[in-house]
Amino acid sequence: MRGPGDPDLLTVKALRALQDADIVFYDELVSAEILDRIRRDAARVPVGRRVGKPGIGQDAINTRLIDAAKSGQRVVRLKGGDAFVFGRGGEEVEALRSAGVACSVVPGITAGLAARRNSRCR
Repeated sequence: MRGPGDPDLLTVKALRALQDADIVFYDELVSAEILDRIRRDAARVPVGRRVGKPGIGQDAINTRLIDAAKSGQRVVRLKGGDAFVFGRGGEEVEALRSAGVACSVVPGITAGLAARRNSRCR
């Protein structure tokens, strides 16, 4: 796979987060190749939605993230695309912080940079 979604474009920090997580909540846009980078014994919880099918809703996602973190699990919320443009990343960060859960954002490689990387001659 080339371009956005290519597992070889994960940052070292993102890969480390996937390997350290006890539970990963992920969107439908995340490729199987990236899901394969999650630690084998970590729980994988799909929370995305597909066109024409209802999702669980943002409030339910926020509650699951908060509950998992407060139970002592190392939580990763894995998103495809830009989480702060269309992915409600801001709402999730706000909900976590309001609940007293410390969190950090690990950005991925932007589509523009990925396209530039893959347009080079080899």
